[in-house]
Amino acid sequence: MWGILMKKIKLIATGGTISARGTDRMDLKDYQSGYYTGKDFIKHIPEISNIADVDVTQLTNFSSTHIQTEHWLELRKLVEEALNEADYDGVVITHGTNTLEEIAYFLHLTVNSEKPVVCVGAQRPFTALGSDAGTNLVAAIRVAANSSSFGKGVLVVMNDEINSAREVSKTSTYRLETFQSGTLGLLGYVDADQTVQFYRSPQRRHTTNSQFSKLSLEKLAAVEIVYSYAGANGDLIRYILNSGNYDGIIVAGTGAGRCSAQEGEALKEAVENGLIVVRSSRVGDGRVVPIESFQEFSCVTADNLNPQKARILLMLSLSISNDVSEIQRVFDDY
Repeated sequence: MWGILMKKIKLIATGGTISARGTDRMDLKDYQSGYYTGKDFIKHIPEISNIADVDVTQLTNFSSTHIQTEHWLELRKLVEEALNEADYDGVVITHGTNTLEEIAYFLHLTVNSEKPVVCVGAQRPFTALGSDAGTNLVAAIRVAANSSSFGKGVLVVMNDEINSAREVSKTSTYRLETFQSGTLGLLGYVDADQTVQFYRSPQRRHTTNSQFSKLSLEKLAAVEIVYSYAGANGDLIRYILNSGNYDGIIVAGTGAGRCSAQEGEALKEAVENGLIVVRSSRVGDGRVVPIESFQEFSCVTADNLNPQKARILLMLSLSISNDVSEIQRVFDDY
């Protein structure tokens, strides 16, 4: 009897809580990431060998708070090499949860392949009692090896839930169910019968249907995020403008993407001096749309992207255009 041919999966490890070791099994907060490597995962989780043929590349081994945009570019290169040159069937990336949604969305917009790319992390270190590290990684590999994951862009798998990179965000500091997609909801589950169940697919442009996946990216534009609040005076916006180091500003606005009158004046100065301004919202859900009170200066609206994801899309948009109307088209499409 012929054996079943397993899918070939590339595991790219980058550190984070999933790689962490605590002082004891009850250490859920003072642990140090980077103790376990991708090869250690394969060694200590033998169940992986029953799911796919997994090969490991260790990119970095530190917390996701230390990840820079240069790592994003390097990771994109490794993913595309694995999928388009080495002919792997899918890629799984282990990553710290603090910025996992950002690398996932960057890859969602830039990877030139329809094969599955899955980002996964953990809320509890590998050594903790009740750690989610092993079960999350097994689920992620299961999703990457499943044919139904093809063409759905970059996925985030945590807590047996499958979310799209575009909508998902970390919503809780320590809870296992931290990754949520707001009112739009998750895409599916890795269920108790060890099957992958999808119930919807991403609708906005991504991966091979994204214009950014055709670009050779060597460096990303510099974009800063400014958080609005009661009494904000616009000084930070003027500092960004006067530094001369930035190409754009994302406003994490109050409510439906609003800011104070003082911030508005500073943003108007920024626009007049060539910076692209994008209005997003700090509230975590819902769309930001054009409103009359902000029409006196030309700015882009972020739709329902949170500030950190609006920043990524603007960084990429600036690689193709400085025209506000063209960048708005991109935000409307993606």
